[in-house]
Amino acid sequence: MFDLGFSELLVIGLVALVVIGPERLPKVARSAGQWLGKLNRYVSQVKQDIDRDIKLEELRKMQQDMKDAAQKYEIMAGDVKREAETVVEQETTQISRVMQAMSVTDGGLAMQEYEKIKAEASAAGDANTPGEGEALPALAATPATEAVDTASTAGTGAAEAGPPPPKVARAPDGSPDGSAG
Repeated sequence: MFDLGFSELLVIGLVALVVIGPERLPKVARSAGQWLGKLNRYVSQVKQDIDRDIKLEELRKMQQDMKDAAQKYEIMAGDVKREAETVVEQETTQISRVMQAMSVTDGGLAMQEYEKIKAEASAAGDANTPGEGEALPALAATPATEAVDTASTAGTGAAEAGPPPPKVARAPDGSPDGSAG
C-alpha cells in the first residue's frame, strides 16, 4: 500500500497536533485507528472470498474430471463385460458342437451326459455353476466311449473290442427320435 517510514509518521502527527489540537487528537486518532481496522478487515474478507471462489472453482473442475473418468471406466467395463459374454457364448457353442460330434461316435451317450450336467447345474443355481475362469466338470467315461477308445487305439485288435455301437438316426437337436428332451 503506502510506504510510510517513521519520519513521515512523525511529520503527519505534528501537523495533526497543530491542525486538530491537543484536546481532540486522542479521539481523532482512536476513530482513525477504528476506521483503519475496519478497512483491513474488509480487505482481508474480500481476499478470503476470492480465495474461496478460486478453490470452489478448482473443486468443480476436479469433480467434472472425476465424473468424466468414471464415465470412461464405466464404458470400458461395459465393453469388457460384452467381450467376456461373447467369449463365454463362443466357448459354450464350441462345447456343444464337440459334444454333438462325440454323440455321433458313441451313440449319444456323451450328449446325454452333457445334458444331464447342464440340467444339474441349472437346477443348482448360480452357486454351483462354473464361474468365470472355471472349467465345466469332467464327463464321466461311459462304457461306449471306452470301447470306442480301445478300438481306435488297438489297431488290429478292433475285432476283440466287440461290435461297434449301433448307428441311430438323429434329429438336428441330437435326440434319437426327433423329440426334444
